[in-house]
Amino acid sequence: MPIHDNLSQTDGNEDTKPKTMDTTTTSNSNDTVQSEIDTNLQETTNTSQEQEATTTTVENDATTATDDTVLTEMHEAVAKDSEDEAKLERHDIVKKDYHAMSKEELIKELRHLIATEKVQAIKEHVEEIKTEFNEKFNEEVEQKKDEFLADGGDIIDFYYSTPLKKEFNSVYFDYKEKRNSYYQALKKDLQANLQKRLDIIEELKGLLNMEENINSTYNHFKEIKEKWHNAGPIPRDKYNTVWNTYHHHTENFYDFLHLNRDFRDLDFKHNLDQKLKIIERATELAQETDVNRAFRELQILHKMWKEDLGPVAKEYREPIWEKFSALTKQIHENRQQYFKQQDAVYEQNLVVKEEIIAQIIEVGSDHPKNHAGWQQKIKEIEALRESFFKAGKVPANVNEETWSKFKGAVREFNRTKNAFYKGLKKDQFENLNKKMELIKIAEDNKDSDDFAVTTPLMKKIQSDWKKIGHVPRKDSDKIWKRFKDACNFYFDRIHAERDEANKEEMVAYERKIAHLEALKTVTLTGDVKADLETITQNISEWKKLGRVPYKKKNIESDYNKVLDTLFDQLNMSRQETEMVKYENKLNALSNQSDDRALKNEQNFIRKKIDEVNGEIRQLENNLQFFKHAKDDNPLVKEVHKNIAKHKDTLEVWKAKLKKIKQL
Repeated sequence: MPIHDNLSQTDGNEDTKPKTMDTTTTSNSNDTVQSEIDTNLQETTNTSQEQEATTTTVENDATTATDDTVLTEMHEAVAKDSEDEAKLERHDIVKKDYHAMSKEELIKELRHLIATEKVQAIKEHVEEIKTEFNEKFNEEVEQKKDEFLADGGDIIDFYYSTPLKKEFNSVYFDYKEKRNSYYQALKKDLQANLQKRLDIIEELKGLLNMEENINSTYNHFKEIKEKWHNAGPIPRDKYNTVWNTYHHHTENFYDFLHLNRDFRDLDFKHNLDQKLKIIERATELAQETDVNRAFRELQILHKMWKEDLGPVAKEYREPIWEKFSALTKQIHENRQQYFKQQDAVYEQNLVVKEEIIAQIIEVGSDHPKNHAGWQQKIKEIEALRESFFKAGKVPANVNEETWSKFKGAVREFNRTKNAFYKGLKKDQFENLNKKMELIKIAEDNKDSDDFAVTTPLMKKIQSDWKKIGHVPRKDSDKIWKRFKDACNFYFDRIHAERDEANKEEMVAYERKIAHLEALKTVTLTGDVKADLETITQNISEWKKLGRVPYKKKNIESDYNKVLDTLFDQLNMSRQETEMVKYENKLNALSNQSDDRALKNEQNFIRKKIDEVNGEIRQLENNLQFFKHAKDDNPLVKEVHKNIAKHKDTLEVWKAKLKKIKQL
């Protein structure tokens, strides 16, 4: 921001580039000369009042400054920036809430600042970004270190870095290179400017020995002052010495030249106009809502008042200085009030952050028993961490303490979490050993041809595999592939054989359909023995036709229904009929690939025998209620009838059991 632009905006039409003419008078009379000397002495005194000692450092918050030091702070800030006025431009760069940014966002912001802003203007921004990035990265390092140690690692072997960290280091290195190049060039420029100013002082000293008219000398003097104004910044350690030397020789020139009153009044009027514009701008700054911006621009106004403008007429000196001083004080008080308000905001942020820390501690105090529970806790902690970073700044005096509490709460959670996963890894290692045993069984039996024995075994180990918990992630896919390949190899062989067998079963099914249709046309002769022979021969032929596909097994039920119709036409007892039918069923069961069906049938018959015996006992017990009733009682007759029926059924089941035991 050019230091004169703000003044030109106050009236909009006057070129305010300062015509810095120090005031004196020229007169041939001794009284006039003496008056001019008095004037210069008074102006020197006034200037000294304006240029208070520059030994007080401008504090960032300015909350402890007294009214007497307000102007001193202004001048001190000006003096410190004298070697590089471009520094003032840094204040126009908005500082973002770096604390709330992620590491990726911080890198992006740093890269943007380096690419778009002057390197000398972003030091504070860069250092804040660096601090925030390192704090976030160090927190991540601590977490990884805890996990490393929890896994049994040795601290001397721990090393952690990320691509983000390397990227940040690279961008920050670019900043340092650019900054170093700038300051090397600046140092060279400052030395050159110093030499210019020393040459200007020599030229000013030479005016005392020139032989020319007063107008020419005065114009020459104005040219020297213009050169001085445009000479540029010099090294800070040379600033006061060079300025005092220049000011000393300026006063000598006034004493020598004795400018006439017209020149003096012209200077007075110009300086008054410019200082009134400065006051006008300071009045606007006193109403500025951006108090930091107002404070920074006020420094520029003081620099102009001090260095670029000379004295004014005696009657205006005190009033305008008091006016400017009062506005300076007001701007300073506005800034103090702003910092008080900021402190209130920071205090509220502190309350929010302390609540977040308490929530982290509360969440961390509940220890889940499984992986899913811990994953939920991790999400909750991560959300609280994000809230903490977005909560804003806290008072500087508790910043470190708050950050330490936050890191401690998160670290305690991570330690507990890591302890759980350390135990979980132990369980996973045991699960890995169990699954490796199942893999060995699967691979040892995948080539077996004993399907009746191996198939149940392979199904069992598949069921056992599902019951075993997680294994280490790095082994999971590998061992699952081995187990799956072995099982698939075995069952693919079974399916291949079944496909071949299914072809034969379909042929048997087609034959049985034809046989069933033929059986439906059979007509019995009435000779029980001959008809029974016909039926049993038909059953024998049916058995020889072979097995049918599982999905077509209903044909057996259809066949039995036709047989039942034929048996009903025979003059045979119920038990004889049932045993002929049952023998057919036993033949079907005995043809199956294993004996499980026969065992199940035997258990079923025993169960039915127990049930029938129970029914008979219950009926016989019921007769006790009718012991005094006559035998022709309908209820008694019905009970006796049911008992007889159940006893017949019992004999059939016993006969079936005897028959199945003979197989």
